[in-house]
Amino acid sequence: VQLQAPGGGLVQAGGSLRLSCAASGRTFSRYAIGWFRQAPGKEREFVATINWSDDYTYYANSVKGRFTISKDNAKNTVFLQMNRLKPEDTAVYYCAAGAISTIRSDYNYWGQGTLVTVSS
Repeated sequence: VQLQAPGGGLVQAGGSLRLSCAASGRTFSRYAIGWFRQAPGKEREFVATINWSDDYTYYANSVKGRFTISKDNAKNTVFLQMNRLKPEDTAVYYCAAGAISTIRSDYNYWGQGTLVTVSS
């Protein structure tokens, strides 16, 4: 499984940004695609995940109601729509493929990180 996650950028607090994660490989549809983030000096933390087979989604409490994870089957792409962004959302965001889980080690395949900066 290969994951490519371009995007990211700088946005003001209260603004919106959409991240994308393009999946390829023969077996990626067997997995969940999750988003994690890592702020400077902090551990990588779970953000959201979506199960490819049944669209089940799950969110971290810190982003619930502000972020939405979705996918486009035709484009093999998962999106993370981030609304009402806060400065504390500033981090490098990673997409990953693995078991439907909030635990980092349950994800076996990782894309490159993309930086999201939210200015106050």
